[in-house]
Amino acid sequence: MNTVRKAENRDIPDILRLLAQVNMVHHNGRPDLFKGPATKYTEEQLRVILVDPDTPVFVCTDEADRVLGYVFGIFKQYRNDNILTDIRTLYIDDLCVDEGSRGRGVGRTLYDYALRFARETGCYNLTLNVWALNDSARRFYEKCGLVPQKYGMETIL
Repeated sequence: MNTVRKAENRDIPDILRLLAQVNMVHHNGRPDLFKGPATKYTEEQLRVILVDPDTPVFVCTDEADRVLGYVFGIFKQYRNDNILTDIRTLYIDDLCVDEGSRGRGVGRTLYDYALRFARETGCYNLTLNVWALNDSARRFYEKCGLVPQKYGMETIL
């Protein structure tokens, strides 16, 4: 039985391994934008993130407490903004399932956990970004019920 728990410093090596997997998906799809192999965060940055209450990180583990995936969150709120309302959002900064554990419900378990956590912490919504190159992630999030909120567009010069 898989369980989700708050990430701890002992999980950092596994989180770094998974961050590298995510990076390579992006690097392979857009080598003009993403270095590879690389990780979004360093070990030192992860140590800070894991104790910051505004950046909750959860891992999904198996019966042997092996990390199968993670979800990074960031609380966002625009107070006294000229045009945006003062809602509290949980932004999913990153969600990854280990390549060897995909298709087993780990991603859905992590997403559902993040959704419950957002509700329990008084969030109005849960948001995330998906790179256009990552069709499988987009399809996964659509199956979870997410719909586009905005589009980022580019022209390469």
